[in-house]
Amino acid sequence: MATVELTFTALPAHVRTARLVATAIARRTGVAEAILDEVRLAVGEACSRAVEAHRLHCPGEPVRIELRDDAGRFEVTVTDAAPGDDVMPQVLEANGSLMPEIDNLGIAVIAGLADDVEVLPGPKGMRIRMSWPASSGGLAAF
Repeated sequence: MATVELTFTALPAHVRTARLVATAIARRTGVAEAILDEVRLAVGEACSRAVEAHRLHCPGEPVRIELRDDAGRFEVTVTDAAPGDDVMPQVLEANGSLMPEIDNLGIAVIAGLADDVEVLPGPKGMRIRMSWPASSGGLAAF
C-alpha cells in the first residue's frame, strides 16, 4: 500500500493542483483511463467544498488530501477542519452566473462519480472518502 499526502492552503487556485496530483497518482496506480475524468471531477468537487469551508471558518488551516493504493482500489480522502456542514461551494454556470444553491449538491455529484463514497461529518470538520477500482500493483507492477 502506497500513500501520498498533500496539504494546501485554502485557496481555489490550489484545487486545480490537487486534481492534477490525484489524476496522476490514479493513473500510476492503475485506474482505467476511461474513469480518470471521474476521479478528477470528484476530487475537484471535494476540494472545492473543503476550500470554501476553510475560507469561511478557518482560513489559516490547510486542507488535507490522502491518496492511497489499497489492494486493487485507488482511494482519496479529503479532510477539512471547518466545523459544521453548512458550507456550500459556489458553482458557476457556463455563462458565468452563480448557480442556485442546492443542499448537498456537491456530495451528490461526488456520489455519482465515485464507486464508493463515505461522508463523515464531525464537529471538527468533514472527511470525504472516495474510491475507484485500480489494477493490483498499479503501473509499478509493469
